[in-house]
Amino acid sequence: MFKREILRRLGDWKNKPDRKPLILRGARQVGKTTAVELFSTAYDQFIPLNLEKPEEAKLFARSLPAADLLQAIRFSKGLPSIQGQTLLFLDEVQNSPEAVSSLRYFYEDLPELHVIAAGSLLEIALTQKQIGIPVGRVEYALMSPLSFREFLEATGETQALEALDVIPAPVFALPRLMDLFHRYALVGGMPEIVAHYAGNRDAVALAPLYRSLWTSFLDDIPKYARNETMKRVIRHCLEAAPLEAGERIKFAGFGKSNYRSREAGESLRTLEQAMLLHLLAPTTSTEIPLIPDRRKSPKLLFLDIGLINFTAGIQGHYFEYPDLYSFYRGRIAEMIVGQELIAADPEQHKPVFWVREKRQAPAEVDFVLQHGSLAVPIEVKAGAKGTLKSLHQFINRCPHGFAVRLYAGPLEIVRTKTPEGKAFSLLNLPYCLAGKLRAYIRWMIESA
Repeated sequence: MFKREILRRLGDWKNKPDRKPLILRGARQVGKTTAVELFSTAYDQFIPLNLEKPEEAKLFARSLPAADLLQAIRFSKGLPSIQGQTLLFLDEVQNSPEAVSSLRYFYEDLPELHVIAAGSLLEIALTQKQIGIPVGRVEYALMSPLSFREFLEATGETQALEALDVIPAPVFALPRLMDLFHRYALVGGMPEIVAHYAGNRDAVALAPLYRSLWTSFLDDIPKYARNETMKRVIRHCLEAAPLEAGERIKFAGFGKSNYRSREAGESLRTLEQAMLLHLLAPTTSTEIPLIPDRRKSPKLLFLDIGLINFTAGIQGHYFEYPDLYSFYRGRIAEMIVGQELIAADPEQHKPVFWVREKRQAPAEVDFVLQHGSLAVPIEVKAGAKGTLKSLHQFINRCPHGFAVRLYAGPLEIVRTKTPEGKAFSLLNLPYCLAGKLRAYIRWMIESA
């Protein structure tokens, strides 16, 4: 057990005067249950229910009023009514439509009761079982694999963690931060993997844990699929997804298959609902609002970089190359940056990327981040000599002059121009600072 950023967000939720029942979203094995158990120490009484257990799901089947339901739960657990704050945790809530419906009545009739619900398959259940979320009566939080900051916390790298939180980071600390980020990109952010690595620092010994985790994801496929055909397609898409991560994809023939667009598209969207992958939409906008164009091919990001390394068999490359962009066609650097951007966004806004699909002059910028009223382009590149043609095209079309390059070089802000002559500020940001991107964009703008 180690400290996770979600605990701070849960603390903010606990202290809100207008608090609603919270649905904690996230893939299997990202640590939702452990985080809630750690958070429960802030309460006078903690009542955990696992709704995979029929006897606990059955408590909700009678649709009792909220006060009576709470009494029935306490009676089943042998818990007295006590003075003080109580946290009720409904784990694997997708197994009981009645439990999902009860969130509304807890909010309306027992506002003093703090309620958290979680279920990695909830989004799939909402679609397939037609479970209704009580709109306006719940709020949400997203839990991802460990971020780089959480990785430093878990592995006891206190000095590096302090340096990471300084904006701008001290120059003397950057080589160490880059080395640790390289190791984070190798290990990934799945809690069980990180806990084992923190205990012995042996990355080679992690293979059985990756294999077990990957097998558990494959074993979950029957829970996603309506029939045998869909099981086969989902299994293929899950096995292919880590190998296609970091690329724009087409649904038809995904993963070198014969599956049609409809079959593969439905399966990939199901895996996205299970939060095992993200389908990032392109945009043609260079200013806000960043309107996604869902007619164009999306970019695929997988849940965790460590699982990609394991399934693709590329872990050995981390010991051969100092720059994450130097192998696997540069996709590792882009994927780990994407993972950091998703983990750093408490509002659960997936990043988008920019495209200009002109036959004579196509262009693509890896990510575009909305920062206040600005749409800021972000390129993930190799060293300082990496070309920025697409970023220049974006800057020429946008109404401001700020851009970011993430790379394996020094931290700096440079004033430069596009080939067409438009002046702009370019923030050259080491990969290890990707999780602090918003703070560094503010720093760049304030420094202009």
